[in-house]
Amino acid sequence: VQLQASGGGSVQTGGSLRLSCVASGFTLDYYAIYWFRQAPGKEREGISCINYSDIRTYYKDSVKGRFTISRDNPKDTVYLEMNDLKPEDTAVYYCATDHPYDECKGLDHEMSYWGKGTLVTVSS
Repeated sequence: VQLQASGGGSVQTGGSLRLSCVASGFTLDYYAIYWFRQAPGKEREGISCINYSDIRTYYKDSVKGRFTISRDNPKDTVYLEMNDLKPEDTAVYYCATDHPYDECKGLDHEMSYWGKGTLVTVSS
């Protein structure tokens, strides 16, 4: 199981970015996918998750209304659309998953598989 996050970059406050998480070596169809982030000097935090079956989505309060998670199973890709970005969104963003056929279990759930992160920098 391999995941690769991409799409990070540098934007100004209020800007937008779309992150992608691509699976290789397996199909995403039966996996809930999570997005985490780790800001400098802070612990990693879960910010969003999307179920595999009913496509139900979950968000941390700090990103609710600004970030949108979605999935394109034929492309084995999950997206995180980030709008109205703020300096406090600056972090390395990671996608992750656990066991197949498990739906989202909370944004503090322990993950089994992690992708390499992508850096998002938001300047004021």
